[in-house]
Amino acid sequence: MDTISVIGLFIGIAAIIGGQFLEGGHIGSLSQPTALLIVVGGTLGAVMLQSPYATFVRGLRMMGWIWIPPVDNSLSLIQQISNWSHISRREGLLALENIMAQEKDSFTRKGLQLLVDGTEPEMLREVMEVDISTFEDQMLHAAKIWESAGGYSPTVGILGAVLGLIHVMENLTEPSKLGMGIAVAFVATIYGVGLANLFFLPIAGKLKAHISSLVVQREMLIDGLVGIAKGDNPRIIEMRLKGYLF
Repeated sequence: MDTISVIGLFIGIAAIIGGQFLEGGHIGSLSQPTALLIVVGGTLGAVMLQSPYATFVRGLRMMGWIWIPPVDNSLSLIQQISNWSHISRREGLLALENIMAQEKDSFTRKGLQLLVDGTEPEMLREVMEVDISTFEDQMLHAAKIWESAGGYSPTVGILGAVLGLIHVMENLTEPSKLGMGIAVAFVATIYGVGLANLFFLPIAGKLKAHISSLVVQREMLIDGLVGIAKGDNPRIIEMRLKGYLF
């Protein structure tokens, strides 16, 4: 569980509700289902319209990373690559074939296959970096659906405010209906701006940070495999890979 995400969301919401309470307002006045429907529904529709299906679904699934981030296995990866390096120096590159067969990660398996096949180090790097570029591009496009939601949400909130004011103008002769229209107008704006800045944009930022970490781990793997292909000393490979850690 990513504790800081939970704490951050709680502090953000608590600050707004607490401010409303300290100003003498009622918490219930912030609860307007109509305004929420306009903002969430309008934002969702706009994001779906701009996004390919696969990208949209991937972005929704990535939301789970906010609470349970991808595992950072950089240290174990360094140890793993160091072991591969020792094996290749003792028994040759073909000895890594059994390790490759047991590897579950397709990216790692592909790298080991190129290594076992005797691919030139620079060619190995070139082939694997194409995979990294594609992976990063797909992940960033998926994360950007949240960034887009953060852009659309305030505008849809303003749209909700205008709709509320239209409702007010249509019922000037019926004072009992004016309150609801005015409430929807102001609360829709709050929802639009609040969701954008407390939810959508922070999610996009955190997802990009996780994507960057995953890309670095893949770059570490490539660097290690290239070092093995060149016949570098296992200790040198390990020291170079530790330079990626921060």
